Amino acid sequence: MPVTDPIADYITRIRNAGVAKHKTTDIPHSKLKERLTVLLEEKGYIKSHTVVQGEKFPVIRVHLKYDMYGKPVIKEIKRVSKPGRRSYEGKDIRKYLGGLGLYILSTSKGLLTDKEARSLGVGGEVLFSIL
Repeated sequence: MPVTDPIADYITRIRNAGVAKHKTTDIPHSKLKERLTVLLEEKGYIKSHTVVQGEKFPVIRVHLKYDMYGKPVIKEIKRVSKPGRRSYEGKDIRKYLGGLGLYILSTSKGLLTDKEARSLGVGGEVLFSIL
């Protein structure tokens, strides 16, 4: 089934799996989604990921991370820039919740967090926020 907003689908799958306390979730593979997954893994929001062959197409198997009380590490994940309303930030990017969370941006230097984009002095499209 075609998806009109693959990033929103990616975010929703991760959010729903966390709420349902699943250990893993499968997400249809694309280069963008794989890079987003690597970025979330580097920042400690997910445990790990693997790319496996699904029934027809490859999928990214995301292993979710939980704290010692069994609560998901990802407390909140929201789509910021939507197909109907894009959201862009210049090189002076605001901090998400005073630096507690992250913005994930699509920039000319690739996918970056708000902190990395500020240090490189680049702006871009704010894909989503994560806490």
